[in-house]
Amino acid sequence: MNYQTIQVRFQESICYLRFYRPEANNTINNTLIEECMHVLALCEESVTIVVLEGLPEVFCLGADFQGMYEKMENEHEHVQNPEPLYDLWLKLATGPYITISHVRGKANAGGIGFIAASDIVIADQTAQFSLSELLFGLFPACVLPFLVRRVGFQKANYLTLMTQPIRVEQALTWGLVDAYDAQSDTVLRKHLLRLRRLSKTGILRYKRFMDKLSDLRQYKSLALASNQEVFSDAQNLKGIFRYVETGQFPWMD
Repeated sequence: MNYQTIQVRFQESICYLRFYRPEANNTINNTLIEECMHVLALCEESVTIVVLEGLPEVFCLGADFQGMYEKMENEHEHVQNPEPLYDLWLKLATGPYITISHVRGKANAGGIGFIAASDIVIADQTAQFSLSELLFGLFPACVLPFLVRRVGFQKANYLTLMTQPIRVEQALTWGLVDAYDAQSDTVLRKHLLRLRRLSKTGILRYKRFMDKLSDLRQYKSLALASNQEVFSDAQNLKGIFRYVETGQFPWMD
């Protein structure tokens, strides 16, 4: 199948899913969410490992502000439904396959959601991680349940409040990254050699068990409501759209 926003290949029981929106810095739009969900549905029966990748310079930069701006201009729609994206991250976190994020370059905002929802995170030395939402009066409501589960409350809180990137060394110390090296492809291959020995049934039962230990579904309604609140705020939208038009952040005159 030809996809518009991702590139996909299957190698035995491994699925490689690459975000591919180079013209938009791998930002997230509805099509990307739908296409990722389609691929994960194909992985239900026989795939044991799903590898998420981005471009060499950018993994994923979160919400597509440009797309939001164009929708408002053309359709007068202000708020995008956050539920499909939350459900996509739930599927990565709980589905019957091991999910690996292979991160190179920048990961921001919703890009951190993909990383935090993954079972294993591998990175190279260029990787950096940030949550920039509060700069625009937003906060990463849908990301935080997954991020808190991975790194704990205070580290997620600090990353949210500071809005600045952390480098891969700090991300490793925090537990956001599990392994990194300049030759991250080699690290990924070593992980795959080991993980491909696991059976589909074993993975399915383990992920089902771990799902019951998690609060991801419990926090879904709160996360969705909070996301819609901040993205419905006229002042926040004004700051976002000025940024799209001029490149100026909300605090700049």
